[in-house]
Amino acid sequence: MMSMQPVLEIFAPDGFELWPTGEHERWEYLVLDGRSTPAEVGTAVWRIADRNDIDPEEADGRGPRPEDPLGAFLHGLLTVPDLFAPGGLRVTDTATGTVFAPGCCTGLEDWRAWLDVTDGAGTAWFGHDPDARVEWVGRTVRLTQDAEDDDSPVIELSPDELRRLLAGAERDLRDFLALAARWAERQLPDHAPAVTAAIARALSLEPPA
Repeated sequence: MMSMQPVLEIFAPDGFELWPTGEHERWEYLVLDGRSTPAEVGTAVWRIADRNDIDPEEADGRGPRPEDPLGAFLHGLLTVPDLFAPGGLRVTDTATGTVFAPGCCTGLEDWRAWLDVTDGAGTAWFGHDPDARVEWVGRTVRLTQDAEDDDSPVIELSPDELRRLLAGAERDLRDFLALAARWAERQLPDHAPAVTAAIARALSLEPPA
């Protein structure tokens, strides 16, 4: 049986006190779905905000960083146009234990690239170290964890099964976004709509109604 999960590359915040977060090992993956706890949602929002905490420049039109600690920390999340959410979609063949995980420098904002493969567009790249690739081979979709390794773990599945898995992963992302919206209303009431919209952009989704 195959499973597909949206995952965010994560580690425990060091000395972060603006809102509650969870305890995590460095560089583990955090699954994002409707079962995420409030602490996990807080960690995910922290991770995406921290990863996009980029100082504004005079020419980029983002305006100066606010002086209050919360506004200063959220500034990148709320103003960077192309947000990066390190991670992607992790596929597991539960029968064999084989795992296809996103590589370095790929993010959840690009998860829709999987749809290009289901439509027969060819090959999609999902990071390096390892060189993770998804491609058509005959009438099968092949997921290769490291295309530069002849002995790399490989998962093969039908296009119909991949479409089913992607539909489930999209539901998980939408369920997580709904949790994040409610979390933001409780934890960041003055910034909730903007934070929710930013997380939606980072996950390549429309904000919830």
